[in-house]
Amino acid sequence: MSPSNTPASMAATSQDIEMLLAAQCHIGSKNLQVHMEPYLWKTRPDGVNVINIGKTWEKIVLAARIIVAIDNPADICVISARPYGQRAVLKFAAHTGASAIAGRFTPGNFTN
Repeated sequence: MSPSNTPASMAATSQDIEMLLAAQCHIGSKNLQVHMEPYLWKTRPDGVNVINIGKTWEKIVLAARIIVAIDNPADICVISARPYGQRAVLKFAAHTGASAIAGRFTPGNFTN
């Protein structure tokens, strides 16, 4: 395993990093919550926080390992009420067979 506890077979390649950078996954907002500080790489002069791509990759690998461990993909439900997340939720569900909730829904419908 690499120093980040990620198996060598799941280590980020240069192509993976380039795709994350092209998608601007490293660009945060000007607001910073205290729980996000470990994932922050630096703050630009204009106040925008830049996220550590290596830690982002570790969380992607963790999520992938958890999802793969679920026997029935229909047991997975992905949700996004925000406009920028709805397309991703629908694509993920289409490719994996998971259930998707994209768009507005009544709070509590999923958890209660």
